[in-house]
Order: sequence, then C-alpha cells, then structure tokens
Amino acid sequence: MTERVAATPGIYPLPDWAKGTLSDLKGHQKGDLLSGDEGGEIAEAYDEVRAEFVDDQIEADLDRVVEGQGRWDDMIAHPLTVHDEVETGGIVRYYDNNNFYRDPRVVGDLDFSGDVAGELESARALLEEAGSGDAPLAATLPGPYSLAALATDEHYGDDDEFQAAIAEFLAGELEAFPAHETLFVLEPSLVTNPPADGTEERATDAIATVADATDADVVVQTFYGALDEKLYAHLVDEAGADALGLDLVAGDREDTVYNVQEYGSTDSVALGLVDGQNTLVEEPGTIAERVEWFEGQAPAADFETTYLTPNTELFYLPENKYRAKLSALAAATEVLE
Repeated sequence: MTERVAATPGIYPLPDWAKGTLSDLKGHQKGDLLSGDEGGEIAEAYDEVRAEFVDDQIEADLDRVVEGQGRWDDMIAHPLTVHDEVETGGIVRYYDNNNFYRDPRVVGDLDFSGDVAGELESARALLEEAGSGDAPLAATLPGPYSLAALATDEHYGDDDEFQAAIAEFLAGELEAFPAHETLFVLEPSLVTNPPADGTEERATDAIATVADATDADVVVQTFYGALDEKLYAHLVDEAGADALGLDLVAGDREDTVYNVQEYGSTDSVALGLVDGQNTLVEEPGTIAERVEWFEGQAPAADFETTYLTPNTELFYLPENKYRAKLSALAAATEVLE
C-alpha cells in the first residue's frame, strides 16, 4: 500500500518581524546580504526564524521537517554565494518571477563549506528540544544542473567540468549532514532550461553523484511545468532518485501524466499539489482528489511513497498563507487514509 507523506522542500518566507529586524541589522544593499560568516544579533535573529519554521511544521503535523532555509537570501544559489571561492556579481532575475539573486561567480576550487550542514544540525537540535527528536528530518539542496545554470564559471573553463565540480561539491556537503530521512534536490532548470538534446546523461550523472552521497530517500524536485519527455525518461533511468517531483499545478500537467504512462516512473513520486506562488489556499479534499486523480492515471505504477508537496518553494507567499498551505497538505493525508 502506498504511503502518503506530507512534506515540503523548504525555502520558507521570512516572518514579517524578521524582515524588518534583519534589514536593519544587515543593511539594504547587495553587499549587505548574507556572506555565511554572520554572528551576534544577525545569527540570533536567524536562530529565531529557524525555530519558528520548525514549530510551524510540527504544529501543521507535516511528516517531514525541513530547516526552512531562512538564511537563503539568494534562493537555491545560496550554497555558492556563501562559499569562500565564489565572488558575487550582479543581480539576476530568479527564473520567471519578481525575485532576484546575486550571480555566484566561481573563481576557485569548490572545496568543503559546511554551511548547510550547520543549518541542519541546528534544526535537529530544535526537534530534540521540542520533544520531537524522532520526527523525520528532511534536507534540502539545490540540484547540480540548476546550480550550474544559475552560476557563472570563471575557474573551470568547461561546462561539463563545471557541472561535475558542482555535483562533487554538493556531494561533499551532503556527507557532513546529520541523519535525515529524505533529501530534496531542487532542479527547476530541468524544466525552464533543459539540457540540449544528447547531453541529458551529463545532467543525470551529476544528479546521481549527489544522490549517491546519502542513504536517505532522494526526491529530485522539479518546478514550473512538465519535463521534456526524453529528459524525463533519462531521469527515471539514470538519476538515482527514489522519487521525481512533478508539478501538477501547471497547465501542462497532462504532459506530465503522459510521461509517466509512456516511460514509467521512479519507485516513489512527489506531487506538486498546492500552488507555491498563489495565495489561494487549497482545501485538503481538493488536494486529496488531485492525488487520487494522478494515481488513477498511472494504474501500472505501485508507488512506495507519494509525497504531497507544493509545486514550488513557498517563499513567494505571505507567512499566514504559507502556514495554511502546510496545514492543508498534512490534512490531505488524513483525507486519503
């Protein structure tokens, strides 16, 4: 019988109080954004944000708890923008929306950082303090294909070598993570800017390098629409993922269903069921119906786990709407029981 798991890949919206506090502490210019070596009042503010994110997930009764990535000023580019061998360039639009990140210009070898591992250690400590030490922890990393696409290479000199180096960097970071039940590998660029025909295997090899570095269940989470069918087939066969994350909110969801029917699927699946960029809060019954609709379209698939997730990160939303969507996802699993 399929297990239904309510979870998110994280990157939550900063609480309103934190926006003002951190803006005052850090400043308002590009150079004032997070550098990875913050301390004092800034670190204390982020500790409070992290604690709030963990409490929100416990209260919503999610089946996996993420750190929330409150420090990620640059969205999924964060692990590079805080690295010692990366210089930040100009401001760049984050995909097709009104958010922006600093261009990470890689100028030296991407050795170990430990930044994200430190965040997760803090989240694990919060769970233990809350008496929820057994609550499964989920980790979040950008995928190597998307991270390479968002960054600028000024060191390696070859696109394939650069992507492979980023994959090895992420795998090294992952090896320092505390024990975690699930790893979300965020790969929006696979949809928005897919690999050129004939180069799909390079992207899936890079993802597999990351997936092989953990014993956790690996979800390769894609956003913003359906995958190209050839790329989808490569991901199923080669990426080493336990589950692919599929956007069922986007209008081309029928293409996603076709891919599953035509090329099969991973053992598990993560379904993007609530709109991470729209303040309308879906009813739990509606979310449950979307799960049943998808599973009914893939009758040959017997999924070990179906993850109920947003279709994108949730940082686009007001904090009250983000919390409501967490609760709706968790409640939908109860409707499905």
